[in-house]
Amino acid sequence: MQMLVAMICLFAALPAAKAQAEWVDLFPGRTLEAWEVVGDGLWHILPEGIVVGQRERRAAKHQSWLYTKQNYREYDLRFEYWLRSGENSGVSIRDTSRGRWSQGEQHDPERTPSHIGYEIQILGMPSAKYGTGSLYLFESAKPGQERFHGWNRMEIEVRDELIRVRLNGAVVMEHPGDPARPKEGPIGFQLHDMHTVLMLKNVEIREAAR
Repeated sequence: MQMLVAMICLFAALPAAKAQAEWVDLFPGRTLEAWEVVGDGLWHILPEGIVVGQRERRAAKHQSWLYTKQNYREYDLRFEYWLRSGENSGVSIRDTSRGRWSQGEQHDPERTPSHIGYEIQILGMPSAKYGTGSLYLFESAKPGQERFHGWNRMEIEVRDELIRVRLNGAVVMEHPGDPARPKEGPIGFQLHDMHTVLMLKNVEIREAAR
């Protein structure tokens, strides 16, 4: 009996576990109010909740981005995407410049989001060095998990010393990140060039307990 009482007291003294945060829709109300467009991207949300991004082809130059107005540090991000074959997109994390030098008169290829924060590739080219799920310029993703010409599910785990990507349920890339780069910033979706058409759905975030 005394042992039982001692065990109860021990467990009662342990700090309470932090509650797991819930998943939050990043397009609440099926609007773009939580986002800002950088460049000439045209973004719309269809009645069924699918987010469509494309370029104004007559004026398209360099990159265009859709960024969250809010910054995030440690979190899990999940979404489904569809990209036309041969086209180029990506997910920006921790880019404190918010794409400032990715387009327009200030364009600087050495200061695009992948050079300041990180870019996780979404690429409709199966033979590319940095295929879908890769941490561009840092770590190539394991091939063979992407469904071309169809919807895919990507999950990105972002921690201070870890970036992990799952594609259709399989881990395809892990990297500790660069200690010299920012630990916090917005989340962005890229329209790389005038040909890019990207569709997204079920875009959700769950912030890590700290």
